[in-house]
Amino acid sequence: MNENTTGIPFQVGDPVIERKVGYDGSVVEHCCRVLKAGVDEVVLFHKIENAFTMSTNQSSITIPEGSYTLAYYWKNRAYNVYIWRDYRGVYLGSYFNIVRNTTIKNKVVSFEDLIIDVLVFTDGRAFVLDEEELPVAMGEFENGDVLGDLQLLVESLDGLLPKLILETRVHFPHDDLLKWLCDSTVRGEVSEHKDEN
Repeated sequence: MNENTTGIPFQVGDPVIERKVGYDGSVVEHCCRVLKAGVDEVVLFHKIENAFTMSTNQSSITIPEGSYTLAYYWKNRAYNVYIWRDYRGVYLGSYFNIVRNTTIKNKVVSFEDLIIDVLVFTDGRAFVLDEEELPVAMGEFENGDVLGDLQLLVESLDGLLPKLILETRVHFPHDDLLKWLCDSTVRGEVSEHKDEN
């Protein structure tokens, strides 16, 4: 890997792969671009190729084709976050993954997904997702670590998320990202497979 002199593995604009390793061993990869790079933190841009809908018992968010994700990853936090904007730059909502083992190296940002997610609507309402997918009760799953990490995240949302959304507006204005929205080489999903190891 050719690191720059600050020890940061990426330069702004570099293509990079986001690799999500599912709890079941499945792997999903997405092509992204680096927006911000630090030793322990990276922010990526991901163009949404296909519309999708995230639902709770009470509401849903549809992320249309042509939208994009501003994704934050930290080596030392038990979550990452996707901040969604539509093709005009309008904020659509946010999505937190509870994770572990986030690595930032070799043109890859990788993390292990721990099933539980938090969906946040534009009005600030937050919903915990996928608890029904856990193999055991939440309090027992991963020795209670996921529940503890989830509680800490939910308690910090009111202070954390507005700051991140403001940062995206200030540092990653929509007009600066249009080149990547229009770039056909910034493709969506790269691959999906189950790790047989």
